[in-house]
Amino acid sequence: MKTIKVVAAIITKDGKHFATQRGYGDFAGGWEFPGGKIELGETPQQALVREIKEELDADIVVGELVDTVEYDYPKFHLTMQCFLCEIISESLVLREHEAARWLADDELDSVDWLPADRDVVEKLKGLI
Repeated sequence: MKTIKVVAAIITKDGKHFATQRGYGDFAGGWEFPGGKIELGETPQQALVREIKEELDADIVVGELVDTVEYDYPKFHLTMQCFLCEIISESLVLREHEAARWLADDELDSVDWLPADRDVVEKLKGLI
């Protein structure tokens, strides 16, 4: 089974976490933490900075690693490194996502998370 290595940004602000809804692909409509694939020669942190710039037209500071998720989807194995991030930009622009929401801990279960993101959501509750 093919392994895909990705990074995800857990962007937090004012006690809330930023979640995005996929607007494309097999998992369109599902909610996730923004991010994407690590390209050859990139560190996970560099990939995350690049992906957030591409997806949200925003600059971030990458903080600590919160979790590394290993998840088997039907067609591939996903390795996802999830980092706490601070947004530097004043605004976020959705370039690839259908929707986005800032969610407090008690609102995290209000969206339909993609399977690989669900364990991270559980770890986040009470983290900030």
